[in-house]
Amino acid sequence: MKTKVTVVGGGNVGATVAQGIALKELADVVLVDIVEGVPQGKSLDLMETAPVEKYDSILTGVNGYDGTEDSDVVVITAGLPRKPGMSRDDLLWKNEEIVAGVTREVVKRSPNCIIIVVSNPLDAMCEVARRVSGFPRERVLGMAGVLDSARMRAFIAMELNVSVENTHAFVLGGHGDTMVPLPRYSTVAGIPITELISKERIEAIVDRTRNGGAEIVNLLKTSAWYAPGASSVEMVEAILKDKRKILPCAAYLTGEYGFNDLYVGVPVKLGKNGMEQIIEIKLTDEETVALKKSADSVKELFEKLKTAA
Repeated sequence: MKTKVTVVGGGNVGATVAQGIALKELADVVLVDIVEGVPQGKSLDLMETAPVEKYDSILTGVNGYDGTEDSDVVVITAGLPRKPGMSRDDLLWKNEEIVAGVTREVVKRSPNCIIIVVSNPLDAMCEVARRVSGFPRERVLGMAGVLDSARMRAFIAMELNVSVENTHAFVLGGHGDTMVPLPRYSTVAGIPITELISKERIEAIVDRTRNGGAEIVNLLKTSAWYAPGASSVEMVEAILKDKRKILPCAAYLTGEYGFNDLYVGVPVKLGKNGMEQIIEIKLTDEETVALKKSADSVKELFEKLKTAA
């Protein structure tokens, strides 16, 4: 049986995820969207791209969930996008309803799938998907840290005028303004950026990383999609290829880092079973305080959620 990935949400992020999976020939893709013609048209466009880009992934578009059966991975991008002036938290109520409905439909047809949530507010939507699906925590993850780290890596590369391939960055915490970029664990060719960049410039990079999504929203008047899409594909690839790659993801913690029953961005080993392991790193007192502040903001959203399993 061929590998299958369902991408729910045929907007910019979902279409970019579908394209990235096809370009890497990771799986066949089913693109789901409620707007008639959108998933069908985008899937057909991507199929017509295949001879040029030389991939044999099959892409199909549907307005319901029939055809998504036996998916190995389901990526949920569906939901309202951010508009200028909106926080991710403003999206909570409407997107809770959307993500809960999507989750119910996909788990009926793909009870063994791994769910990757991209919809905002990310950490809260992961909890919605976990509660509704009834899946173990290993199989419901959120795409956040990969994106936040990619943004930080890009800013480090810009600052030092080096290849992005030489950069590594670590961002923990919730996917929002309280995220915790960690300069001590961020490197260029193995050298900590604290040895290469002034404290003032590091603070500027950290601040820009925290506000990376808002910066793009203010420019585009809607949410980003290229980097979120590519970041989602990296997670899908790690799972489908059983790479056991360590990536920062939103994971449900049960004591790790001192938090319980909460989705928080942490380093995760991703493989064929989803979350294979949570990597715990030592934090300074200042970093611990910042991570607790971030987790507290996520906890506030959790307490507002209405969805029951």
